[in-house]
Amino acid sequence: MNLSDLVSHLDTELRLAEIADYSNALNGLQLENHHGKVTKIVAAVDATLPVMRKAVAVGADLLIVHHGMFWSGLQRWTGPVYQKLKSCTEGGLAVYSAHLPLDVHPVLGNNAQIAKSLGLTPTGGFLEYKGSNVGVTAEHAMPLDDLVANFKAALGGSAAHVCGAGPKTTRKIGISSGGSGSEVAAAAAAGIDTFITGEGPHWSYTLAEELGINVLYGGHYATETFGVKALAAHIEANFGIPWEFVDHPTGL
Repeated sequence: MNLSDLVSHLDTELRLAEIADYSNALNGLQLENHHGKVTKIVAAVDATLPVMRKAVAVGADLLIVHHGMFWSGLQRWTGPVYQKLKSCTEGGLAVYSAHLPLDVHPVLGNNAQIAKSLGLTPTGGFLEYKGSNVGVTAEHAMPLDDLVANFKAALGGSAAHVCGAGPKTTRKIGISSGGSGSEVAAAAAAGIDTFITGEGPHWSYTLAEELGINVLYGGHYATETFGVKALAAHIEANFGIPWEFVDHPTGL
């Protein structure tokens, strides 16, 4: 498939022009490949040098990530920055990144996919950022212990840390992947009694205790593997392009 045609489809599907994001996200195609084609895709969380090398090694010509190449802002093309560009250009690897547009997608997004893995149906949103609700909510009553067990299973064995300061039976669950753990107060203000997220600062746990809500921390990396996998599977289903996931966890 032509790279330009696939990029056009992804830009539209993810509504890149409509969803505001952090300035360094630079959502969309971040690096072209030299032949302008896509025959195999690698999905990964981060556009790092080890991931790029793995993608080239398995014969991919498009890398789809959640965290793109420019999170650190302007950098000199030296050291690892140069090595990333060299690895991609010599290996014929294009890079496409989708951050908040992938988080908030109602079907393919990290939060929607986490909800699906837990058997939950989103009924609302919270954590508004520049016109978009980053997180999703679901009205669902279930024992907290069951939800924790299901969440751990959905993470595929990754560790989950639990602050069980809320009710033992959930009523309203909020999901926001990645680094949203600092939004405990906003979750409580939205009427959420059980907040599922990736990581949070130390004080988010103690604040959750004071506010009387449950928080399930699944890890920043682990909770953001869902969206890129779903997006790559969507491409294969629609265009027949094979894909694989390159796992390069940070443990955070």
